[in-house]
Amino acid sequence: MDLGGSLLRGLIYASDARRRRASSWDTSGRNVDHLTLEPGETQTLLDVSHPGTITHIWMTSGSDERAWTRRVVLRAYWDNEEQPSIEVPIGDFFGCGHGVIRQYWSLPLDMSGPDNANHSAFNCWWPMPFASAARMTITNESDTRRAWYFYVDYEENERADPDALRFHAQWRRCCPCQGWVKPYQSVFDRDTDSVANLSAKDNYVILEAQGRGHYVGCNLSIDNWMGEWWGEGDDMIFIDGDTWPPSLHGTGTEDYFSHAYGMQNTYGPFHGVSVMNREHRNWEGQFTVYRHHIADPVHFREQVRVTIEHGHANGRSDDYASTAYWYQTEPHKQFPALLPVAQRLPRRT
Repeated sequence: MDLGGSLLRGLIYASDARRRRASSWDTSGRNVDHLTLEPGETQTLLDVSHPGTITHIWMTSGSDERAWTRRVVLRAYWDNEEQPSIEVPIGDFFGCGHGVIRQYWSLPLDMSGPDNANHSAFNCWWPMPFASAARMTITNESDTRRAWYFYVDYEENERADPDALRFHAQWRRCCPCQGWVKPYQSVFDRDTDSVANLSAKDNYVILEAQGRGHYVGCNLSIDNWMGEWWGEGDDMIFIDGDTWPPSLHGTGTEDYFSHAYGMQNTYGPFHGVSVMNREHRNWEGQFTVYRHHIADPVHFREQVRVTIEHGHANGRSDDYASTAYWYQTEPHKQFPALLPVAQRLPRRT
């Protein structure tokens, strides 16, 4: 299987696009190739006023501060919009939750690691088109001054593509979800396994979007507070006014993320586990799993609601956080207010 077939095939065609870059290079010609982010400061990484498409983002920084990748927020605005189309803590945007850094790769996102370090290279290849303007910012909501190195690579075009949708990314968290099973009670117990969920009313919500577009995936970070296996929550995706049942109804959390019988310690272009508690007993600890709908996007004409049960029939009370990725027409539905930094931090490192 040629995983990059469409990308490689496109290389045979000429293009009138002009390649551009915004970066933190030292304009004095010395080697201080970073900007300095003071505590509480926002700096602009990209600010252009013409048609184009962001093709690659590379960033790096480092800190001994606990969970620093949840304290720094990436935002992007297309075509002079007032509300951001991207608003995500930096670590979660690049695929690892819980404020940790891990080495993993996927087709659109990766971290180079090493595991358990306080620094890494972060890469993103989601294409991000814009018709007239693009602005990208980084905000340091920590107590630490930090050096920030970055590239934002983009193509400058003569004309905007009228059919191109805008890229969006949104972060959410529920800490903890409200469940009904007791700690260390197995989801396979007769008393719990027989409980039904035929409404999705209390499901964890990954995304609610309005407009026309397609959902292209998410990462989901789970801190297992309850003990025992945290999966078995069905994915339920409601499209264009679905009532019950939804257009897409799955069979369990590990199944939606393209695993089976638990989560395997593996990662790849479309699905995998970027944060794995390899020393777990009964699936305790922190995990981040991802699923990219690149070959199978979830199209919607008016709206989409992406949800998943937190345990079978929403029985578990674990810490859930997620980043959703999607493309759509503008204007987009206003995002829920981003939680303040104290409410974004993990319970534990």
